Amino acid sequence: MTKSIDQARKLENVRYDIRGRILDKTEELEEQGHTILRLNVGNPAPFGFEAPDEIMMAMIRNLPTAQGYSDSRGLFSARTAVVQYYQTKGLTDLDLDVGNVYLGNGVSELITMTMQALCNPEDEILIPSPDYPLWTGSVALAGGTPVHYLADESQDWAPDFDDLEAKITSRTRAIVVINPNNPTGAVYPREALQRFVDLARKHDLILLADEIYEKIVYDGAEMINLATLTGKDVLCLTYSGLSKAYRVCGFRAGWLAVTGPRRRAASFIEGITLLSNMRMCANVPAQHAIQTALGGRQSIEDLLLPAGRLTAQRDLAHRMLNSIDGISCVQASGALYMFPKLDTERFGIVDDEKFVLDLLESEKILVSHGRAFNWDVPDHFRLVTLPNVDDLATALERLGNFMSSYSQ
Repeated sequence: MTKSIDQARKLENVRYDIRGRILDKTEELEEQGHTILRLNVGNPAPFGFEAPDEIMMAMIRNLPTAQGYSDSRGLFSARTAVVQYYQTKGLTDLDLDVGNVYLGNGVSELITMTMQALCNPEDEILIPSPDYPLWTGSVALAGGTPVHYLADESQDWAPDFDDLEAKITSRTRAIVVINPNNPTGAVYPREALQRFVDLARKHDLILLADEIYEKIVYDGAEMINLATLTGKDVLCLTYSGLSKAYRVCGFRAGWLAVTGPRRRAASFIEGITLLSNMRMCANVPAQHAIQTALGGRQSIEDLLLPAGRLTAQRDLAHRMLNSIDGISCVQASGALYMFPKLDTERFGIVDDEKFVLDLLESEKILVSHGRAFNWDVPDHFRLVTLPNVDDLATALERLGNFMSSYSQ
């Protein structure tokens, strides 16, 4: 009798529900000829957001010399551009020899690499709830234990620091800070960021700052890079890249900057370098876009003006979601998402994944359920605000009609 070929046991606690069963159903419907409005992934390109011409030209002109491997950490010119970018933000703790910057195939790869380099069995990593689920999955895959600290919806999704500190144990290694936040759209003020730093210093923890949406903030919200507050005694890993602000998700161009007491963290950093070497290097053509992207005028700025496209879409989504009976939504100060709350008693919702599947079947609109973001209660969903205002208005009108008679 032949044995079944099973997945590795290390995947038992790894979830990535923003794809999975719901995506399978979506593809099934598309194969049947239905057009699905995908509001589940922050991918700007399908919604008409094009890469800046300067970035495209930087890649095209360098293609003839981009056929071989680069240094495993990345091109010198691109890493230098990252260092100089953070210097303009007041972060002077990066060496000009760029020995503390790694380029990756998007932030996702760098998160996975650093968790593999950091986590031993039973090590705990504090991650916000709701979170971007790659963090939880990467910690679990690396053998660590994800521990979720709460964000407070009644306080515009600010971190609940009492809950966070209560969950710090002798096994805690690091705190993940996602700012601007995916999925809530929160942008943390200086006082909140300083509390993260103070807790990390008090408990000798590493800070892991996911700042991929750092350029996408609204209404004059101040985006402060966490590493600028940590000083020389708190190790901080900062993750960012080109995917969102420069509308090039498919280029897979991200970076990691390591600041703080690097000498004390030499073994950990050596582990990151080892893993960087093992994957040879990041996508070389896309690395050539980094220097061009980080210099000069930032094209994202026009989209974030009061009359800019991203702001208009965010405002429309907030207004229309809150006009639907049984749905409430905190305004987003950054990123590309809303995280609306469902009145579970009104709609009889006990399974938010079923709600998403029902909406998909009925209206051919795809959103993500809240529990996919490690939010324990089935009372939220995440909506991407990337469609133009006309398409978004139509989708939200259909959502309102659907909710008017929906019940589980």
